[in-house]
Amino acid sequence: MLLKTLKSNRAVNFFLFPFMGILFWLKSLISPEAYPFYRGEQDNILYAPIHNLLKDYLLLQIIVTLFLVVGMALVLLQMNNKYNIIRIRTMLPAPLFVLIVSGFMSIHALHPVYFAALFVLLAVYRLFSAFDQLKPYSPAFDSGFFLGIASLFYFNAFVLLPAFLVGVGILSRETKWRELAVCLLGFTLPFVFAFSYAFVSDQVPEFLGVLESNIVTPVSTLWTNIPLMIYLGLLLVLIFFGTVKILQQYDTKKVSTRRFFVVLFLVFACILASFILVPATSVEIFVLAAIPVTFLLTNFFVFLKRRFWGELWFFLLVAAVVALEFLA
Repeated sequence: MLLKTLKSNRAVNFFLFPFMGILFWLKSLISPEAYPFYRGEQDNILYAPIHNLLKDYLLLQIIVTLFLVVGMALVLLQMNNKYNIIRIRTMLPAPLFVLIVSGFMSIHALHPVYFAALFVLLAVYRLFSAFDQLKPYSPAFDSGFFLGIASLFYFNAFVLLPAFLVGVGILSRETKWRELAVCLLGFTLPFVFAFSYAFVSDQVPEFLGVLESNIVTPVSTLWTNIPLMIYLGLLLVLIFFGTVKILQQYDTKKVSTRRFFVVLFLVFACILASFILVPATSVEIFVLAAIPVTFLLTNFFVFLKRRFWGELWFFLLVAAVVALEFLA
């Protein structure tokens, strides 16, 4: 019954998913803790001022983080309504995103990835507006620009650039070099501004050092966290079933939906590659992965013919997040 309620379009659902967020983050709200950053992680040029402003206010850090999560859930909902990614009107993307992110207990704290995720989501939002446009210069530039801003909060977001460059070609009516160049220009521009500021303030070595630290610093917070690995295992099973479902439906989907899901797959693939190949990438990047996974699992739950199995899988997902509250 829980899944059936959350899938509906009733106005009460606008209050349910923020309430879910508060409930799942209650432990962190009661006993807030600072995130244990590695060297340079908190010094990303756009995140550093926020960190310095809030570092002594742990509860406020959790509130800001939860606000960002709920805000992103609303953007996902608006994105689905505008582009009809899921062809049935449903509010499930919002609570599902909150649920998935809430399972990452180790980052129930203020972290640059949350700000980056918001701008990545805005970048995808703008990128999708390039669909079937002959010369989508504005969406290409805007999506690249938002991704560049995201990378100045959380540098490893730059790994999504190939997905966006390919995505522009997939979504636009005709693929030409200009669209790719405009997207690349948009991505580069925030770094030009950041480097100019570092040059004027004589902080170029520090700026480059932070970028280097965010790539080469080895971080291993996953393999020793057994409850989190079990939770990720459950998500992987659902992702597998969701992928099978979308492949079964692929020929019956509208062209726009097919292309949107291909772009989301590319985003997920780039995130997975970053987790495997970049030493400084750890659990936090799964917040970015939650964006494409939310749409994939929403499609799975909405179009699953047997309601019993949908309710069961959703219950297991909720139960896993609740269990992590006590085990983490």
